[in-house]
Amino acid sequence: MDLLEKLQILADSAKYDVACTSSGVDRGGVSGKLGNTISCGICHTFSSDGRCVSLLKVLMTNYCIYNCQYCVNRRTNDVPRTAFSPRELADLTINFYKRNYIEGLFLSSGIIKNPDYTCEKMIKVLQILRREYQFNGYIHVKAIPGADSALIEQLGILADRMSVNIELPSQQSLRTLAPDKSKESILTPMKQIRNRIYENSTEIVKYRYAPRFAPAGQSTQMIVGATPDTDYQILHLTEGLYKNYRLKRVFFSAYVPVADNPLLPSVDTKPPLLREHRLYQADWLLRFYGFEAKELLDEKNPNFNPLVDPKCNWALNHLELFPVEINTAPREMLLRIPGIGVASVKKILTARRTGTITFEGLRKIGAVLKRAQYFITCNGKLAQGLKITQDGMLRCLLSGGFEHSQENYEQLSLFSPAQVTQEDVRKCLTGQM
Repeated sequence: MDLLEKLQILADSAKYDVACTSSGVDRGGVSGKLGNTISCGICHTFSSDGRCVSLLKVLMTNYCIYNCQYCVNRRTNDVPRTAFSPRELADLTINFYKRNYIEGLFLSSGIIKNPDYTCEKMIKVLQILRREYQFNGYIHVKAIPGADSALIEQLGILADRMSVNIELPSQQSLRTLAPDKSKESILTPMKQIRNRIYENSTEIVKYRYAPRFAPAGQSTQMIVGATPDTDYQILHLTEGLYKNYRLKRVFFSAYVPVADNPLLPSVDTKPPLLREHRLYQADWLLRFYGFEAKELLDEKNPNFNPLVDPKCNWALNHLELFPVEINTAPREMLLRIPGIGVASVKKILTARRTGTITFEGLRKIGAVLKRAQYFITCNGKLAQGLKITQDGMLRCLLSGGFEHSQENYEQLSLFSPAQVTQEDVRKCLTGQM
């Protein structure tokens, strides 16, 4: 099999892994080395300075000794198999880089022979790139669960970011769909990476030229929709991973049916893309808006509302906290107002030091008044001409154009578990409750 055929097979096999993220590393060019790494987006996205950057996203091999039922590369699946040699993949990466096709490498792999053998092959690729070609660009590598800790250490020294895919949200799901894997085998390298990153941060203070270990941190991925696990379970696991393992990102991948298996959704099931989107929105609230998982979902309401985003849903179920006076509210409360984001809150806090903020001023700052107007006052007054009706409020808060297509949804479920009447909405927004 020639190199192009290998690339087509192994790049296609890698498309189901979504754990690609901004680099988180600033490393300038060095004389005698090839390339640099700037804090920017990757995989066909845009950086803060407007550049479009991308990675070569590929598997080392799609041979795999495991038989994970949700994976296209599982042992029992009849697909074309191939593998790169370390030299082939390193040369391919450098040639693509020199032609300005890519700005880095995202390397994952199926498990061939055993985790240690696979990890050694991946280390060899990175050694050729870093030491022989003096490649100074961005590399994201997937750590292999079950590999020896010394091999994980070597990978971390050579890569910018590492990730260990947790794949499924519960031990029961892993036992059912991926019997060759265990929660412990996944969390052990994740814990090692966390500890080594922390140790490395102190080494750099003491020794100027201490080698960096995964300077862009670590991330993980969870598959959404392959198992009965609820959004409540997924979000609580996500929060725990951020707190206990100091992850940079948790990625969610809507399950794409690749197998006709009674344990999985049928092959004609559409990927739950809206559910994935809601989880990303909730993830953003956990990381930047000061929310906790228990505030967004509970056991009585274990899944996100498909009609409104999690922040709006929370606000609708806590109308007793609104309206918020924009000129006096603390930062924590400003962040919870629908239509007002982190950047807008910073501008509001700066602007109100020198004057009074009006609705027109909020519009210029960048707040989405279509949503925010129902939850705020400026100088104790509601927006001029605002008509507070339940239907009008819902139309402004509904996302994705669902207000025009209600065949599959119940509008009243927006206020679950407690139903809120039009009079309740009016009282809350005028400060009478």
